Amino acid sequence: MARSLSTLLKSISSLPATSSLRTMVSGSFCGEGMRYSTTVPSDPDTHEDFRPTNKAANSDISLKDIVEQDIKENPVMIYMKGVPDQPRCGFSSLAVRVLNEYNVPLSARNILENQELKNAVKTFSHWPTFPQFFSKGEFVGGSDIILNMHQTGELKEKLQDLTAESKKEE
Repeated sequence: MARSLSTLLKSISSLPATSSLRTMVSGSFCGEGMRYSTTVPSDPDTHEDFRPTNKAANSDISLKDIVEQDIKENPVMIYMKGVPDQPRCGFSSLAVRVLNEYNVPLSARNILENQELKNAVKTFSHWPTFPQFFSKGEFVGGSDIILNMHQTGELKEKLQDLTAESKKEE
C-alpha cells in the first residue's frame, strides 16, 4: 500500500500541470496563508486595469510629501518590511507585536515595495534602518527603541491618549 501511494505521488508530481502550478505559486504562500503582495508577475493575461499603479509617479506629489502626509494623518505610523499581518523581518515583527499590545490604530507602509519610498523615509527621519515608528507626527525610532520604551513604560504613556480614543470609538 505504501509503495503504491509513493508511486502515485511521484507520478502526479511529474505531470505538466502540477509542475507549472508549482512554478506559478512559488513564494506566494507563507505558513497557513498567502503573503500580501501588490506586485504583479509579468503575466501576459493580466489586464493593465488590474495592475497596481504607483500613484506618486502619476501625480505631482513628491515622496517627501507622501511621508509627511502619512505621519500627519496617522497618529501611529510605521514604515516596515512587510505589512502588520505579515511582517517580512524579525525587527518589523517585533515592533508590530509590541504596538499591538496597546490596541491603537496602526497605519503602515511596506517599504519593500518601493525603493524610492524607502529612501524618502530614511531622508525624512535621518534614520538608516527599518522599521521606523512615528507617533503623533514625531519620529520615535526602530524596534529596539519601541521595545525599550515598552519595557520602561514610556510607550504606554506616549500612546495612552490614543488607546483611550480607540476605546471610545468601540
